[in-house]
Amino acid sequence: MKDTPINYEVVKRKIQEGNYPSIGNVSIRELLKLVNQIEQETGEKFVRMEMGIPGLPTPEFAVNAEIESLKKGVSNTYVDIEGLPELKKEMQRFCKLFLNIDVDKNSCIPTVGATLGSFASFFTLSKLDESKDTFLFIDPGFPLQKQMIKSLGIKIDHFDIYNYRGNKLRDKLESHLKKGNVFSLLYCNPNNPSWICLTEEELKVIAELAVKYNVVVIEDSAYFGMDFRKDYSIPGKPPYQPTIANYMDNYILLISGSKIFSYAGQRISMMIISDKLFNSKFENLKKYYNSDIFGRVMIFGTLYNITAGTAHSPQYGLTALLKAVNDGTYNYRSDIMEYAGKAKIMKKLFTDNGFKIVYDKDIDKPIADGFYFTFSYPGLTGEKLLEELLYYGISAISLSITGSERLEGLRACVSLVQREQFKDLEYRLKKFNEHHSLNS
Repeated sequence: MKDTPINYEVVKRKIQEGNYPSIGNVSIRELLKLVNQIEQETGEKFVRMEMGIPGLPTPEFAVNAEIESLKKGVSNTYVDIEGLPELKKEMQRFCKLFLNIDVDKNSCIPTVGATLGSFASFFTLSKLDESKDTFLFIDPGFPLQKQMIKSLGIKIDHFDIYNYRGNKLRDKLESHLKKGNVFSLLYCNPNNPSWICLTEEELKVIAELAVKYNVVVIEDSAYFGMDFRKDYSIPGKPPYQPTIANYMDNYILLISGSKIFSYAGQRISMMIISDKLFNSKFENLKKYYNSDIFGRVMIFGTLYNITAGTAHSPQYGLTALLKAVNDGTYNYRSDIMEYAGKAKIMKKLFTDNGFKIVYDKDIDKPIADGFYFTFSYPGLTGEKLLEELLYYGISAISLSITGSERLEGLRACVSLVQREQFKDLEYRLKKFNEHHSLNS
């Protein structure tokens, strides 16, 4: 076992020095730090699949728009906390052209990434009704969002949706909501980490039950338009990105600029609040804010408290991006299709070398090729598999931290893996299989 692509003793020592209670349950950022340390000491480059960040260049015209705004002096001025008027207009247009929904531009708010949008939503929604103290995650999902809920002292309920797709979803979801303690629920579509994509029928079920039990739905669209089996990229023409907004009017949509536009470093996203929720009054909010109107509280209460607005120059960059896709002069899909191409190749490299795809079906269809895929190796738990792969220069994250019930699996992100690394990845996977098939 010491004949590994990465120096066995270095990896073992770095793991010990980190004093991790369990490698399989460390946070993504902790794993990032560990792999960086191993790379530094050994001089060997890992196949990095732990971080869900884009690996493509930001469109040049967006960068130029941001630079021009800085040259004009926006950096010395506080931004309007509601967002640039021209950005709000393009956000409104984007909703109509790519989701086919109508929202007031006042309900369209830029936030410092969807991470900040998530936290602000959790915090504000938790203050609406003191008789409801629980947040429901339709899992698997992004580990950081659970960490946020935990840090806010909010109770968590969750279930892994994989075995409750289609007609099975209604009874399972209602079994959680009928307790009467859930104030909001969240799902990610397409899903991080499994890459399953909810159908229109499933969204209808979620909407119907959310209305029945007075629950606000948060739709996390970090991977907007990235179910590459359909083309959602033509403005104003179907098919449109599936959304809960077509079936209810009590929602918050979080649309990240990080993946669709490769704009992660500038920390900017779109928070779309339904007009009904934005203008709704909640008496309990007055205990914590100067208003009882949800939208006013979100902007001038929560977001003001946390960030006092989103950075000025990235708003100009996002405005340029949205205007280009809205006008049809830039097709975001043509760039990010690269992820699907890499996923198809990488999944085959894994399965050719003894690994299995964990979330392999989208109801009755093969899972799409996209930003993420999940894998396992016979006889190893996810926790053990994660640790073992470090000796082979491969990093991923454990499904155990995502709310998944598939504890044998890991999540792989394809974005930072370069095509020129495929040969090296294949070698390392073959070596892993040679070493571990002897023990199975």
